Amino acid sequence: MSDKRDKYEVVIGLEVHAQMLTKSKAYSNDINEYGAVPNTNVSVVSLGHPGTLPVMNKKTIENAIKLGLALNCDITENQYFARKNYFYPDLPKGYQITQDTTPICTGGYVIVNDEDGVEKKIGLTRIHMEEDAGKSIHDIDVKDTLVDLNRAGVPLVEIVSEPDLRSSTEAYNYLMEMRKLVRYLEICDGNMEEGSLRCDANISVRLKGASEFGTKVEVKNMNSMRNVQRAIEFEIGRQIDVLENGGTLEQQSRQYDALKNVTHAMRSKEAANDYRYFPEPDLQPLKVTKDQIESVKAEMPALPRELFLKYTKELGLSEYDAYILTDNKSIALYYEELIKHTNLFKLAANWMMGDIKSYLNSQGKEISEFPLSPVRIAKLITLINDGKISSSIASQKIFPAMLENTDKDPLSIAESLNLIQDSNEDSILGFIDEVKKQHPTEVERYKNGEKQLIGFLMGQLMKISKGKADPKTANQILRNELEK
Repeated sequence: MSDKRDKYEVVIGLEVHAQMLTKSKAYSNDINEYGAVPNTNVSVVSLGHPGTLPVMNKKTIENAIKLGLALNCDITENQYFARKNYFYPDLPKGYQITQDTTPICTGGYVIVNDEDGVEKKIGLTRIHMEEDAGKSIHDIDVKDTLVDLNRAGVPLVEIVSEPDLRSSTEAYNYLMEMRKLVRYLEICDGNMEEGSLRCDANISVRLKGASEFGTKVEVKNMNSMRNVQRAIEFEIGRQIDVLENGGTLEQQSRQYDALKNVTHAMRSKEAANDYRYFPEPDLQPLKVTKDQIESVKAEMPALPRELFLKYTKELGLSEYDAYILTDNKSIALYYEELIKHTNLFKLAANWMMGDIKSYLNSQGKEISEFPLSPVRIAKLITLINDGKISSSIASQKIFPAMLENTDKDPLSIAESLNLIQDSNEDSILGFIDEVKKQHPTEVERYKNGEKQLIGFLMGQLMKISKGKADPKTANQILRNELEK
């Protein structure tokens, strides 16, 4: 299969639907809330009763502008809404209010890593606002499909990429970046398992060097980041097999079965005219002014890529450290506050990714629930850097004591527990004399060339000093004494 696959180039475009975090739905005041009792967050508007009229939710416009700015898009000044007509049991009105010819955002791009870890710019076609349909539930009743209309009318943005992705790994990285971005902007919680972030993949293959795109197949029903990657991989293999066996691919929509890791045909792919788009008569045209855009821009948070570049280019952190720190907005904000109180950027990053993360994981808590302020962690880091306590003492003794006594200063804890390191040369020489007395054989072997024994002897020194000797100073003095 690998030989066959090497003959082909994969072309992928993604359509990402993100449910917006608004209190009410897109065109009514029904509550927008996940997990409510089925068919309770509905009204005559979202149910499409005759004579009811939609009202635009301003928050959805602000969210869409925010996303467009973050993705380097152009914001459309004059916009019109449209009706997208199709029948489905969970679409109460028989049509969906969306944007057709005038999406709120056009162009733009997102930067992702390709399979070799090299940055690549993925172009965007458009971002448009629309409303969600309800939810058909097939796995509760064996005989019947159940319908929950709570989701009907929930505001969405659909982000359509250009066909610039060339592998399932790139698609996965793109989706991860998009989820991170909507979470940073706080316009969507990004939970694919709950359906608040959904992805359809348009996949085709063509012989390498060909200029024409192959036949596009859309894959739906992927409920996790990893399943998106798995579904794409399967579909690439399926399409290549069809072509290699002399078959012809059909333009169709296929559904992904995660348990069997296969896709199967749902229907022929609709053309735009199948939806019979026409202007929405009950919503006025929308005009976005420059003042509105500037107002939204002024409230934009620091974005993950900006922080990533800051940490790698300005603070000197590794790409790995920067990626971990920026993966979660709350973690990044805590780190941002932490480095306002210390310029020990690497040490601060180590504590974020080490002891603090370990504590949060063990307690099942988020960083917002962490009981110690960035100022207090900065003081602890300063004590380590100043040689007053060792990293191991800070981690094993002082940090746990700080968590138990959240009002106590780390220095006072270190002093009360008699943990302040001894960097006095006379004291350290005394510890070294004791090491020599207890381990004369190892000392002699070191002097005869077994320099690797310095680790053992240093360990004994720290043991004798009960961890109080300043390791940096002690190590240097110990080496000097052994070389005499």
